[in-house]
Amino acid sequence: MSRVFIDEWASPLGPLTLVTNEDAVVMLLFGRGVEPLAQASRLADALRHECVTMANRVSDLCKAELAAYFAGDLKEFKVPLAPSGTEFQRRVWDALVQIPYGVTCSYRELAQAAQCEKGYQAVGQANGRNPIPIIIPCHRVISADGGLGGYSGGLSIKKQLLQLEGWSRA
Repeated sequence: MSRVFIDEWASPLGPLTLVTNEDAVVMLLFGRGVEPLAQASRLADALRHECVTMANRVSDLCKAELAAYFAGDLKEFKVPLAPSGTEFQRRVWDALVQIPYGVTCSYRELAQAAQCEKGYQAVGQANGRNPIPIIIPCHRVISADGGLGGYSGGLSIKKQLLQLEGWSRA
């Protein structure tokens, strides 16, 4: 039986819960404790994987890359990713990874990049369901008027991530 590993990391933004398998990051959750563990357990059950609370080589690599990102030394993550979602969601998440460090785009621009020009609301929903925030940089998507829009970790975290990358509101 395959395993899902759960590891916690104290990031500069607060605790993060990393969920990995033997090969890749499958989820990154804000916070620690009961709710992130419940989400990770539901994922493990859905995948029919054993859920264990411990680090592995993937979570160690992820933590090292996140530390370098928060220190301003990493602009592109290399840790392998395996987000679970529909084909449409994965297409949107693939488009998110193409947004360069320090650059933002609108939901409409993201829809165009995901080849769903008229479906920017659906693209926005897929963006909001991103299971690996920060690494799959959904924080780089803002409203067409320059407003922050929403963020799973909260708007203050989104703003901190954008500021870390050099974003400033004009």
